[in-house]
Amino acid sequence: MDTGQSQATEEQRPSWQQRLRRFGYTAKPRSDVRDRLVPPYTRPGPRLWAVLGLREEVAVRITRWSAWGGPLLVTLLAGVLRFWNLGSPKAVIFDETYYAKDAWALIHRGFEVNWAKNANDLILQNNGNVPIPTDPAYVVHPPVGKYVIGIGEWLFGFTPFGWRFMPALLGTLSILMLCRIGRRVFRSTFLGCLAGTLMAVDGLHFVMSRTALLDQVLMFFVLAAFGCLVIDRDRTRARLAAALPPDGDGVVRPNAHVAENTRFGPRPWRWMAGLCLGLAFGTKWNALYIIAAFCLMAVLWDVGSRKVAGATRPYATVLKRDTGLTFLATVPVAVATYLASWLGWILSPDDGTGGYFRNWAATAGKGGDFTWLPDWLRSLWHYEHEVYEFHVGLSSPHTYQSNPWSWIVTGRPVSYFYESPTPGKDGCPSDAGEKCAREVLAIGTPLLWWVAAFAVLYVLWRWFFRRDWRAGAIACGIAAGYLPWFMYQERTIFFFYSIVFLPFLCLAVAMMLGAILGPPDSTERRRVVGAAGAGILALLIAWNFIYFWPLYTGTAIPIDSWRSRMWLDTWV
Repeated sequence: MDTGQSQATEEQRPSWQQRLRRFGYTAKPRSDVRDRLVPPYTRPGPRLWAVLGLREEVAVRITRWSAWGGPLLVTLLAGVLRFWNLGSPKAVIFDETYYAKDAWALIHRGFEVNWAKNANDLILQNNGNVPIPTDPAYVVHPPVGKYVIGIGEWLFGFTPFGWRFMPALLGTLSILMLCRIGRRVFRSTFLGCLAGTLMAVDGLHFVMSRTALLDQVLMFFVLAAFGCLVIDRDRTRARLAAALPPDGDGVVRPNAHVAENTRFGPRPWRWMAGLCLGLAFGTKWNALYIIAAFCLMAVLWDVGSRKVAGATRPYATVLKRDTGLTFLATVPVAVATYLASWLGWILSPDDGTGGYFRNWAATAGKGGDFTWLPDWLRSLWHYEHEVYEFHVGLSSPHTYQSNPWSWIVTGRPVSYFYESPTPGKDGCPSDAGEKCAREVLAIGTPLLWWVAAFAVLYVLWRWFFRRDWRAGAIACGIAAGYLPWFMYQERTIFFFYSIVFLPFLCLAVAMMLGAILGPPDSTERRRVVGAAGAGILALLIAWNFIYFWPLYTGTAIPIDSWRSRMWLDTWV
């Protein structure tokens, strides 16, 4: 008898479950691999709609609307808070003295310049109408973040509102992105909006959104890159799920041939992630660690996808079919984006009137082994080498420098602005009795960060012991933005660098609060108790943000009120 014919006959025979159906047997529902590849979004249970007295069709419409409506409402609230009185304080605060002026020079000259010592006063007195110097300046950060700040100055003028506009806009948009990313990661609109709301009421994010510093721009591009990778993950898993054939029962099961031979196509969202990572790299160099971590994470996601689909050798399959594209879509794209960001400097004259070190290859850099390279590339390489030497040797003490060990508990915030107005002036109440305090303090909402410290432990537990990819992704974002700073503890570094991994802390807290709420199939009592606990914690965080509002906005308050908000000695 032919072997192939025998195998076909065996496959055509009904399963024992099918044969028993005639006697009323019903098998337990078997898991469909499509639900593992593309899990459905959770929907509010019927009990909620019954309590609210809403018909089913209205409930369906609200659920569909909330996918975008919820995140947009959270974003609207965050935007109103961040743009309110954005030009206050009318001063050049903290490192705005570098980046606001560098941005103005970049959009007019193409490179940074040296400003007079009294330039800040002249800019404020003349509403930004000051001549731009021509002497090139030595700067230690790439130009992307300063170009972004410069867009706001180009639109609204060389004023505090102008140079803070783009950080406020990116801060607002980052909350929208986090809501949507959280929704996609958790498969829950509620948890996504919760993560965005937590970031909306974080003091560090609020202050950084109202200050012209580079780190807020860096955070935006890092979060955008993460979001692009999450979308790419969903798209590729959906392609795998569509390629898997159902069996005789209509259930889709793992299939090694399909899992190992399905091609994912051009993957535009992965290329977009590479672009965003290049823009992050062009803002600050610490994005290099994030690029490496995200590339590794993307490869592991591909391994997991093909393994779930049935690949017997998922690592070999990914190495063969996916790793090359992952590399091309990230590293070369990021490097090309970084080089393109220097175009203004590259096109500036190399006769000594252009950017700093632009003429190095034609003067001090003549000769050597690499004269076959373009002069602009040799000059840029020399410039970057000098910047690297500066960064690794930066150890000059600063009043507000801090060790990364203290960041997760907001141990040493940074004071961006401080004044002591007398009663009746600059918002100080006339009955204050003594001088007031008017401060802009870059400090996270304390309760949020302290809860986040426990949430980090929770996601690590979920990742190690439950193999939850969501927890792994969140942990990767935190580790990539946080752990590298432990290698530079002797350097002069600051708490506000932690803004880069703040979105992932908010995702971690949202995930932990979701666990407190309980799974959808929990008993009513379990859900009520969980909702009470999670709700109280969220309300306390919101209250904490309101309580510290004067320190985030530079609002004048009596000195005793200011002292009552200095919960730790290291905050002073």
